[in-house]
Amino acid sequence: MKVHDELAFMPATELLARIGRRDLSPVEVVDAFLERIGRLNKELNAYVLVLADEARQKARDAETALTGKREHPPLLGLPIAIKDLFDMKAGVPNTFGCKPFKDYVPAASATYVERLERAGAIVLGKTNTPEFGHKGITDNYLFGPTSTPFHIGKNAGGSSGGSAAAVAAGLAPIAQGSDGGGSIRIPAAWCGVFGFKPSFGGRSPTRC
Repeated sequence: MKVHDELAFMPATELLARIGRRDLSPVEVVDAFLERIGRLNKELNAYVLVLADEARQKARDAETALTGKREHPPLLGLPIAIKDLFDMKAGVPNTFGCKPFKDYVPAASATYVERLERAGAIVLGKTNTPEFGHKGITDNYLFGPTSTPFHIGKNAGGSSGGSAAAVAAGLAPIAQGSDGGGSIRIPAAWCGVFGFKPSFGGRSPTRC
């Protein structure tokens, strides 16, 4: 197995631990995932936008930060993927999987994305979604369908299918999704990965 393939399926917790111990370089880790994305994404269509230059620069910044003696943020150097329903900083399109929004560029990042980046995570790119996330499969008129890695041509589920397929194929160690009626849980099942849907609000759901 090639080194980049070994890193691709390493748990995120282990990647972070090894980056923190300086066993792995953030640059090496990011390059490994970008190499796999370049090799496999055309067939899967998990990513609709890859931020290779930005990710490599942030990996170099993380490498520099690790040489210091100060305390580091908890996700420093960890590659992640963001669903194409969430705004990123100016210059990064957010299409919502919808043709009328294909040229929409937000002015600021969503709070979710901002907090991940503040914690040191490195965004590899945006993942595919049905229009506005309103479907149980991942397909749209702008980018087309996303396949499960286990059967090309069979859908990855939705609406976070791009994120689920990216993790299942080793194109990201962890990826963000959103779920109101199964949009994390459906693609997690169809792609054979774990998906976590937080409870609404600060309290546990009422048991009946």
